[in-house]
Parts: sequence; C-alpha cells; structure tokens
Amino acid sequence: MQAESSSLPPPAYLPRLPRVRSLTVLAAVIAVVLAVPVLVVAGSVLAGDTGGIWAHLASTVLPELLGNTLVLVVFVALGVGIMGVGCAWLVSMLDFPGRRIFEWALVLPLAMPAYVMAYVYTDLLQFVGPVQSGIRAAFHLKAGQYWFPNVRSLGGACLMFACVLYPYVYMLARTAFLERAGNVLDAARSLGQGAWGAFWRVSLPLARPAIVAGVSLALMETLADFGTVSYFGVQTFTTGIYLAWFSLGDRIAAAQLSAALLGVVALVLAAERLTRGRARFGGGQRGGAKRRVALHGVRAWLAMLACAVPLTLGFLLPAGLLLRMAFSEGDAQFGSRYFELVGNSAILAAVTAVCAVLLAVVLGYAVRKSSARLPALLNRIVALGYAVPGSVIAVGILIPVARVDLALASLVELLSGHRPGLLLTGGITALVYAYLVRYLTVALGSVESGLARIRPAMDEAAQSLGSSQSEVLRRVHWPLLRGSLLTAALLVFVDVMKELPATLVMRPFDFDTLATQVYTLTADERLAEASTAALTIVAVGLLPVIVLSWRIAKGR
Repeated sequence: MQAESSSLPPPAYLPRLPRVRSLTVLAAVIAVVLAVPVLVVAGSVLAGDTGGIWAHLASTVLPELLGNTLVLVVFVALGVGIMGVGCAWLVSMLDFPGRRIFEWALVLPLAMPAYVMAYVYTDLLQFVGPVQSGIRAAFHLKAGQYWFPNVRSLGGACLMFACVLYPYVYMLARTAFLERAGNVLDAARSLGQGAWGAFWRVSLPLARPAIVAGVSLALMETLADFGTVSYFGVQTFTTGIYLAWFSLGDRIAAAQLSAALLGVVALVLAAERLTRGRARFGGGQRGGAKRRVALHGVRAWLAMLACAVPLTLGFLLPAGLLLRMAFSEGDAQFGSRYFELVGNSAILAAVTAVCAVLLAVVLGYAVRKSSARLPALLNRIVALGYAVPGSVIAVGILIPVARVDLALASLVELLSGHRPGLLLTGGITALVYAYLVRYLTVALGSVESGLARIRPAMDEAAQSLGSSQSEVLRRVHWPLLRGSLLTAALLVFVDVMKELPATLVMRPFDFDTLATQVYTLTADERLAEASTAALTIVAVGLLPVIVLSWRIAKGR
C-alpha cells in the first residue's frame, strides 16, 4: 500500500516515513553494512597461510578445539533439553505446591551470565573454597586423601552452560505444551494413554519445533562464549581465535579459525532446520491451565525438587554467593573507578540500544510498506548476526575497519599536515558496530512483533478519516509500538552490558567495562573483588527477566 501524501507537513518530532522504494534501499544498505564482518570471515578461507601459523594450529590445537567444541554442543544440548523440557512439562501439565512460583522463577537464570557463574562456582568448589574446606574439617582429611570433581574442566563448563541456558528451552516448550494441552491430550487419554504416554507420544512430538528452536538458541550462546571456557582452561574455537590474534599476532589465522567456528554455527542451524522439517509452531487451544493433574505426597515433593534444582544451581545459589562476597569483601577499587566502569558500560549499552531500535524500525517498516520479498530477505540476512559469536564479529570488523582507519588517517595527514589517531578503532565506533551486528536481530524481533499487531485496516481506517501519514504514526502506530520499542531497547541494553568477547578484543585502549573488569580480576584469581562488578551485571540483567517473568505469571 502506497503511503498517502499530505499537504500538511508532519510534526518535527515525528518525521514522515520515506517512500517505499527509499525504505527498501535504506534497508539494503543496512543489511550490506551489517553483513560485512561475516563476509570478511568467510572470505578468509581463500587467503593463504603466509606465516605457516595456520598449518601449525591445524596440526597441533585444531583437533582439540574441534573436539571440545563438539563435546560442549552435545552435552549442553542434552542438559538444556532435559532441564528445560522437564520443568516446562511439570509447571504446564501438573499441579503441586509452589508451581505458580516456579512458573515464572525458572526464567531467572537468564540474568546470570555463564562466565559470572563460572567464577562463583570456582570460588565455592576450589581446594581452598568452603565446600572442600568443610569436607576436610569434617572428616579430618588432608590433600590427596580424597577425590573431588574439578569444576574447572570441560564437564564443569557443560554444567555451567546448561544451568544458565535451559530457560530458552523452558520458555518455548512451556508455550508449546500450553497451546497443545487441550483437545489433543483429551483425545489421547480417551484412547487409554496415561500421563507419561500422552507426554511421549503426543505432547513431546508436537512441541518438537519449539524445543529444537530453544536448544539452538542455547547452543548459539554456548559457541559464542569466551569467558567461561577461557577461565576453565577449556580450549575451544573462541579461545583459539583470541590466541591467534593477540598471542601469535596473525589476523589471517584468527580469521580462518573464525571461519571454522562459523562453519560449526552453520551446521547447528542446518541441523535445527533439518530436525524441524516442515513442522511449525501452530497454535492450539490453551487448555493446560484447566487440565492440570494434581500431585500429592511423594510425587508432589519430587516435582518441587525437579524444579528447584535447576533454579537453585542456575540463579539462587550463585546470586547468594555473589551477595556474600560483595558485602563481606567486595571490590577494593570500589568508588570512582567502579562508577567509571558503570558509566562506560552504560554509554556503550545506551548508544547501541538507541541505534538498534532506529535501524530495526527502518527494517520493520521496509517489510510492512513493501509487497516485494526483498525487504523480508534483507531482514533474514541481518538476523544471521545473532548466530555469529562476538569474537568472530570482532575479527571480521577489525580487518577491514583497520584498513579504513589507516586510509582516513593518511588522507587527513595529506590535507592538513597533521596525522590524527585512529578515528574508528581508536574509539567506541567500531565496538558499537560490532554490537549492532550481533544484537540488532534482538531489537528487530521485538519491533516486528509490535508491527504485526497493527493491522493494515487500522491505517486505512485512519486515512479514510482524513489523517495524514504523520498523524497515523502518532495516533495509531506510536501507542501500539511504544511497548515493543522499549522492550527492544531494554533487551539490547542488557545484552551489551554483559557481552565479553567482542568488548575484550575491540575496546579502545584504557577503556574498561564491567564485563572486562570481571574478566581481568578473575584472571588474576581475585574472585571476591570481581563480585561487585559481576553483581551489577546480574542486577541489570534481571530487568528484562523480571518483565518476562511477569508476563509468564500474568499469562498462566
């Protein structure tokens, strides 16, 4: 539908939307700019091994990188699948004491970054930690006289990721179970299926698309992680990229490792599509809340325990330990240095959130105003950035942007006789660019969801009553979109606050954030001092989780 022109100029605070063709061109420019890092990394496979470092990595550490990464993928998928699906089924289909609390509280671990939880559990379970010290004191043991699992291991990393990321599966599976819990389950029970039979033969197959999508999201976060695997000493592709870039100084080898990691991501996405097949998230009758089976006695206690374990391990215990460390010891540099870190993190997050929302609005309206398939295809290209780890994006940006920086510096020197510093990589510009490549799809999803609620008939009705395009935007679109835009900004803000790999690689000199401060202190084994910054990240991360939990509780 073509935008209607008006003789009255739109208000200055709400500009008129560009024409359909202009929106499509603008969306194409945005998609191309955001696709550059991925294209650079993908093109690195064509570069030669100039220094022989790639051959050395391939013959020495590459098998370990690939093996550890695959083990993480397999066991994290199993962990989040079991915990997420199990908890979703319990709170959706059964009734037991505490169910209403668990229903929204099981989302809380999303506020706990995996690398923060890794530091907390290390402090708890290490040799001089309270658990092992208590065991030695209780049984009068000495070092070497007992066995205790090492949390800083590949298995420990799998456990950390599973406990933090299972809510992705839980939320999608719970929605699927509720939508499929009406007449379909009644029909299964009328045919003689019990609760377990209906679960295995009806509910689980119908919820498979949602479950696979949730597992895929968890695996994307696992592959993108750097802080957890680095601190635990687990060699994965993200640690290999960091090693090649900073320790070996070979950007080509770093880019080729990034391309290999990109291949693993592509395999995960392809497996998700293949597993889902032609299945869709079709809705059904939300009858779960009226058909819950009441549990009593031992079964009720077992259901409570099954929900309490992942919640305790993923949020309650680490949050409590962080509070204890922060109040008992805390950061020795708390004061002006701490508030500087908070300011740096907040500035980066706020700038990125505003830019992401603006770009998402352009992309969303480009699809809404055009009947062609190109804008929708461009949005899919933009969405690929979320599946790309931050370390890969950093490498894909630094290689071309560094060249542009040098060219700009040479041009300014030629024109003015004065050679400036790095204009892009010397500030936060390139870092914000990396965040947008990674998290724009988060804002885009929220904006598209909001636009979907504004039916074209609303626009036609308003315009038939004489409203101009700007008045339609102000009186119809803005009230309906306001919540989605705020949600998009909040989600991007929180994601940037806790992002580590890209920040660690691309931050300007002497520019630290809360995330890099936590990484630096824990690298020096100053775990208690890192608790203040880590607790701040968790507190900020609770904002969207509380909103999400409120919506879950309201929609039960």
